[in-house]
Amino acid sequence: MTSVLYSSHPSLQNPNPNSGDHSVTLPTVNGNITGGRHGEISGNPSPASSEAPIAVHDSGNIVSNPNINLTPISLAFNQDQGCFSCGYNHGFRTYNCDPYRENFRRDFDAENGTGTGGGGFGIVEMLFRSKLLALVGGGDKPQYPINKVMIWDDTSGRCVGELSFRSVVRGVKLRRDMIIVVLEQKIFVYNFAALKLLHQFETFSNPKGLCEVTQGSSSDFVLVCLGLREGQVRIEHYGLKKSKLILAHGSRIACFTLSQDGRLVATASSKGTLIRIFDARDGILLQEVRRGAHRAEIYSLALSSTNQWLAVSSDKGTVHVFSFKYTQGNKGGNNTPESLEIDTSVTSSSSSLSFIKGVLPKYFSSEWSLAQFRLVKGSKYIVVFGHQKNTVVILGMDGSFYRCEFDPITGGEMTQLEYHNFMKPDE
Repeated sequence: MTSVLYSSHPSLQNPNPNSGDHSVTLPTVNGNITGGRHGEISGNPSPASSEAPIAVHDSGNIVSNPNINLTPISLAFNQDQGCFSCGYNHGFRTYNCDPYRENFRRDFDAENGTGTGGGGFGIVEMLFRSKLLALVGGGDKPQYPINKVMIWDDTSGRCVGELSFRSVVRGVKLRRDMIIVVLEQKIFVYNFAALKLLHQFETFSNPKGLCEVTQGSSSDFVLVCLGLREGQVRIEHYGLKKSKLILAHGSRIACFTLSQDGRLVATASSKGTLIRIFDARDGILLQEVRRGAHRAEIYSLALSSTNQWLAVSSDKGTVHVFSFKYTQGNKGGNNTPESLEIDTSVTSSSSSLSFIKGVLPKYFSSEWSLAQFRLVKGSKYIVVFGHQKNTVVILGMDGSFYRCEFDPITGGEMTQLEYHNFMKPDE
């Protein structure tokens, strides 16, 4: 699923003075921006909420402005991992993954007269490959208030709606029929067409804005977020009208991902040594793998579209790929790692000491990664599986784009197939 990296937002100076947690602004049939609560459209335009015209570069112009010093603030893949977006201190850009190319950009530079805000974007969430995006200001000089989600239509080059909140927006997820907004301790689910509030619930403290959703039909809609306790995740099955709470770790949740079909959830804690994969419907632990022996900050997790592989990136500078060896036949009722049976038909990188599991410490019987790719330490990286078989795509906050291939049989070091620096498109 979509992964997001972003730098810390500045503190919210002027929270929304309206009563309640949020408000909605969206266009009427004549294009005027009007205010409304919970998605209701007002009868007359509201001058206070009207979006001022914003001077922007033509969407087809992808010539770099040498006067703008770009600093990445956020990175995110779109819903099918075929594109990605980058929010900068002076605008945003979107890119295609395969083949690699820049799609379109918008540069905002208030100092040079092109833009009404500071130009920074902390969240740039694409809606598949369309020209609709959800934008949130970010960085030292945000383009928009950091407590607002702006719905941007790049075809017309303007915002066509907005959602305002009383606290900082930490994350946004888009579906074709819904928009999900993540605050520090609350999540709102809206209908996309009318921005009508459908659901809201509270969560544990969530400064990273962690949330994942499926992209299928509404009847199969699954949402994963933090629960109300440390180390707990909450899974909302909207089609089944049921919720599932999983105490995944004994410490704070640092990252999680949801499989495309909504069947699996992979989680990592703030320790960053173990990654656990759960059945999303009943909460049973299916497999536990070990990234390493020492603490690490997990930046992203990704499950392949076939649910066969798991990829992990962290501050250690290595991307790992694990094989997921769970099969339907060995599902058990005991949700502990030691109770899992291993499908021996799948290549394993288990410790050779696993035959004496339970005698030696768990470290020696852990499941280790099948394949690895070494990166330069010091930058943040996110990873997804590519559309080509047995490939991963890696993005770095230093502007790096990698496409790598792993051997599903022998594993080991991945082969680099492609490299680009998306901050320097002319190189």
